Amino acid sequence: MYYDIYILVIILAFIISFVAVPLSIKLAFALGAIDNPNPRKVHERTMPRLGGLGIFVAFMLGMLFMPDLAFPFRGIIYGGIIIFIVGLLDDLFKLKAWIKLIGQMAAAAVAVYCGITVNFVTNPFDGMLNLGILSIPVTLLWIIGVTNAINLIDGLDGLAGGVSLIAAGTLGAIALLKGNMPVFYASFLLVGAILGFLPYNFHPARTFMGDGGSNFLGFVLACLAVSGTAKGATAISLFLPIVVLGIPIFDTFFAIVRRVNRGVPIFKPDRDHLHHRLLALGLSHRGCVLVIYGISAVFAGVAVVLSLTSSPKALWVLGAFLVLVIIAAERIGLFRGEVRVEASWRQEEVNRFNG
Repeated sequence: MYYDIYILVIILAFIISFVAVPLSIKLAFALGAIDNPNPRKVHERTMPRLGGLGIFVAFMLGMLFMPDLAFPFRGIIYGGIIIFIVGLLDDLFKLKAWIKLIGQMAAAAVAVYCGITVNFVTNPFDGMLNLGILSIPVTLLWIIGVTNAINLIDGLDGLAGGVSLIAAGTLGAIALLKGNMPVFYASFLLVGAILGFLPYNFHPARTFMGDGGSNFLGFVLACLAVSGTAKGATAISLFLPIVVLGIPIFDTFFAIVRRVNRGVPIFKPDRDHLHHRLLALGLSHRGCVLVIYGISAVFAGVAVVLSLTSSPKALWVLGAFLVLVIIAAERIGLFRGEVRVEASWRQEEVNRFNG
């Protein structure tokens, strides 16, 4: 009966999100939280960008209905409120990058203060190395990095939401296998909240989640990944969060490499992320999203398999998988981008400007 209540709360999170998102659409237009088309974006009409409000409200209310989770995950609750407010203000007023970074650091600091930390790094040849005081900056970098990585992949209808859904489900599955029930329930609470949002966001979308939604999802996933996978005692444990969140993490990594190779600032946006490259290869909007869902599912499957073994062979499997990821990234142009495609986007911008 006790666990049945948790299941009902997860279902309730879906219902709350599903009901709240249409209200957030009306609110977005009333407040002017809209996203206008431009040459760097894929959508062609004005879109409301407060859909993430439904995810936020559903997850937070679900936490309140689960007091046994609310206390151990108070860092997620308090930090999540901060990170969502920062993203919401950005949706409304277009904050400067340094202001958003300060907000993200504050949210991450709250999570760390409440006990969400990476306490060690794995030495596959000789056990584990305790990070000591270094656990604080490592955890801060992890949370801020994943938060921004989810934000960066939010470029197509349903993309960030679907990838986050798969990641949350994977974290929940691994937590269940490890007997970590609090992370299991919290992860599937997030799954329920995202499921209520996706019907309004899948192509053709009626709303975007906005920076409030994407930052909140990235923050919660980063914290759950630390709580549910990186605290294991096996050599592979530290790598599991990276594999689970492989799409946003590797897409961000390849973007940094690409921009360094081009000699441009690493924070300068471009149109050579994974979804842009797949679109340039001829996939449809929906087809591109479904392909990335499939890739995310592969990452999820690898993570679950790796979580089931403590054998050093798992590290060889992980190494081989990463080599395949790098080869695939090179083949579709994630490292270098395509100048000719960028030229066509510049021409598109000129054409729109000229009427």
